[in-house]
Amino acid sequence: MCLAVPHELTELLPDHRARATAGTAQVTIRTDLLSEPRVGDVVLVHGGFAIERVHQEDQEELASLWEEVHRLAGR
Repeated sequence: MCLAVPHELTELLPDHRARATAGTAQVTIRTDLLSEPRVGDVVLVHGGFAIERVHQEDQEELASLWEEVHRLAGR
């Protein structure tokens, strides 16, 4: 099963890369698959690639789902 994790873009870097955060974790990811990524965008990340931008109206529901995943995982 594949799992994409929501991250917020915090810095755009050269060569289709960006820094992104998920909770307290900060990672460098690829943005090749996004059109016009912007700092502040919430994106789904899988395998080090931002694969999809999360629309503003879906962000609250997604955050709630991730809280449930963490609760079930005992975090």
